[in-house]
Amino acid sequence: MATITFYGAAQEVTGSCHMVESSSFGRVLLDCGMHQGGHNVERMQKEEFEFNPNKIEAVILSHAHLDHCGMLPKLVNQGFCGHICCSSATQGLLGVMLRDSVGIYLSDLERENVRRARKGKKPLLPEYDDEDVVDTLALCKGVEYGKQVEVLNGLRVEFQDAGHILGSAIVSLFIDENNTSKKLVFSGDLGNKNAVLMKDPSIIEEADVVLMEGTYGDRNHRDIEDTVEQLKTILIDTEARGGNILIPAFAVGRTQEILFYLGTLHNEGLLKNWHVALDSPMAIEVTRVYDKWFRSLDQDEIQLATPLATSILEDFIPNLYLSVSVEESIAINRLKKGVIIIAGSGMCTGGRIRHHFKQRIWDSRNTIIFCGYQANGTLGRLIVDGKKHIKMFNDDFAVKAQIETLGGFSAHAGQDQLLDWLKGFKNKPSVVLVHGEPMALDALSTRIWQDLNIRVKVPARGESMVF
Repeated sequence: MATITFYGAAQEVTGSCHMVESSSFGRVLLDCGMHQGGHNVERMQKEEFEFNPNKIEAVILSHAHLDHCGMLPKLVNQGFCGHICCSSATQGLLGVMLRDSVGIYLSDLERENVRRARKGKKPLLPEYDDEDVVDTLALCKGVEYGKQVEVLNGLRVEFQDAGHILGSAIVSLFIDENNTSKKLVFSGDLGNKNAVLMKDPSIIEEADVVLMEGTYGDRNHRDIEDTVEQLKTILIDTEARGGNILIPAFAVGRTQEILFYLGTLHNEGLLKNWHVALDSPMAIEVTRVYDKWFRSLDQDEIQLATPLATSILEDFIPNLYLSVSVEESIAINRLKKGVIIIAGSGMCTGGRIRHHFKQRIWDSRNTIIFCGYQANGTLGRLIVDGKKHIKMFNDDFAVKAQIETLGGFSAHAGQDQLLDWLKGFKNKPSVVLVHGEPMALDALSTRIWQDLNIRVKVPARGESMVF
């Protein structure tokens, strides 16, 4: 018998972490992600593992978003030394993500300790550091899609394309014990079929248990054509007001797709009065990784839109300004109108987007566009929910900018797409829903019962199930 215990992304969207345990191979983790929202340092000091990292034999990653991999350096710091298995493209992205994450964390910790020193308090010690990131990356092993490999004695894994971001994977675990074999399929984050740079999620036909995400289990996204038209309208209206556009963007996936569509609008002549500033060192580095894999992405869509394109950064938007240094970021403030600023973080929990909010969120001529999911407790969620005053840098700011959401750019599958993927299984596997807020998971479980006659389990954090 094998057991799954849900330590994160259970009736919540972030912090993906699920332990699979068997007498044949011991304990492995599916993902090791951080929770998002709140103060970065406080969150990291409080976020403790509910298991012994020394007792984990391996980690299997679905993809490189921090809510799926961000706790790996802390896991290593506390004694984990097994293999980290992921897709080859995820391995390429992991170093970018973890180095950036530790840099932000240590900078925030330094500032926090300055404040503590002023109050006569002892400094906080880092939960992990750069050396832990180096050690983490040394444990990582990349595997090509469709290749079944043995992770441990009694445990094999195969990755298939999840269509979410570069390298994202649907994980199939083959568990061999007591002369029997069971198959657990973990969807990871399933992609939106509208995503221009990604292929559609692979269809899996057989499983004993399906562990499936339900981020958008209660709704569908707008068609991409309608979303692009909405973006055009926002550009026209904001230009007429003499304003600017701010886009909090996830460095992996969303940024690259936004750049692609801005490039298509440039080809239509709609960006002639706009400057585009990509103000995120990590997003720039990630986009260069995407460029390396560019020809393996969704070629039909790419060739239809830009037949001569060979690089997301160099070919799509001639007036693209890449901001790496702090000085380059500050220089964007000199542009008083006609600038589209794409900056991290996607949920506004940190990064340069908050500094741009400080400069522009109080101006009604400006527009803020949200293109991705905003988790509970994040600044992005507060703004999307209509909060008129927000707290940043120990100051209060009025939210007067126009707020828009472009759901069609989501990197997650909507409700119907989730159901379509689940219909691909020829048998009727047990279904467990994770990575979603309770209302979304309840709505999805109802649809699964109505459409597929399958009752699902929605586990709470810390709950276990035997299969």
